[in-house]
Amino acid sequence: MTTAFDPIDLSGTQLANRIVLAPMTRSRAFGPGNSPTDSTVEYYAQRASAGLIVTEGIQPSVIGQGYPDTPGLHSQEQIAAWRKVTDAVHAKGGRIVAQLMHSGRIGHPDLLPEGLIPVGASAVAAPGQVYLHDGPKDFVTPHELTADEIRETIADFVSAARNAIEAGFDGVEVHGANGYLIHQFLAPNTNLRTDEWGGSVENRIRFAVEVTRAVVAEIGAARTGIRLSPAVGLLGTEEPEPEPTYTALVRELEPLGLAYLHLIENDREFTLALRELYTGAFILNAKTEGPTSPDELKLIEDGTADLVSFGVLFLANPDLPARLKAGGPYNTADPATFFGGDDKGYTDYPALEG
Repeated sequence: MTTAFDPIDLSGTQLANRIVLAPMTRSRAFGPGNSPTDSTVEYYAQRASAGLIVTEGIQPSVIGQGYPDTPGLHSQEQIAAWRKVTDAVHAKGGRIVAQLMHSGRIGHPDLLPEGLIPVGASAVAAPGQVYLHDGPKDFVTPHELTADEIRETIADFVSAARNAIEAGFDGVEVHGANGYLIHQFLAPNTNLRTDEWGGSVENRIRFAVEVTRAVVAEIGAARTGIRLSPAVGLLGTEEPEPEPTYTALVRELEPLGLAYLHLIENDREFTLALRELYTGAFILNAKTEGPTSPDELKLIEDGTADLVSFGVLFLANPDLPARLKAGGPYNTADPATFFGGDDKGYTDYPALEG
């Protein structure tokens, strides 16, 4: 029986176990030009015992930023800063990929250079507010990307993927989930387009497919993964009938030979259907009542997934694989320190004694 503590070959990248650090926004990119700091280096190095680390969302361009103090991968200073992170993780025997996340309509002009506003698949504002340094502000109506701007955005993903390899990452994860730009093209209520990028299922999946194909062409399929979240309903996305969209999308992605598919689960039956459809490595962020728990390790044992990703539990337990193997104990996460702030709640969670 395969367990979470068995190694796995991820398209040529050898992982020590099947426990994945899920991507989590921490809003602590306080270095020059939204680059990681020495604290970021320590944070990821502390968690290098993961089979695979997926970083927080990294914007592939200036316009892709949706929250304060999130990091980018579109400048030389950012590349140099991330190189310190990857070197530290590799020195401890870990593997790390950069999650490329364009926030799309999620964000605010105050986060962007003067004259820019967030962009989206269509000019549809997200409900709710974004929290900035000077307080919460309503999301604005985004600029609808033109066909030429869509191609430029794809090129931004490609450039960021190339930068990730230069920075020493083992690969990238294309963020197609959680209500951000790629997901905004997939969801019918945020994509009202009538051109080749909207309308039919075939057209709504086109942006996700074209971004992924372009990244694969640049850095190789073995170093490219994708994250999807069918019908999770985050940030105002509505997908009342997700099955046709994601079935078609996975069928288009399958021949590319990606390193993995990372699924944020909404429905177990649909998870199993996609698992059967997709023959590559399958990472599952399981649907649970609270944070992903040690109980979800059984999903590897029963074949539901090849790897399982943990968010909050890994945030609070930097040596999570060791704790899972020992059956605990587990530190309790402090939600007040999830986003922004200093090293409290970031790098000060203790490891097991000894």
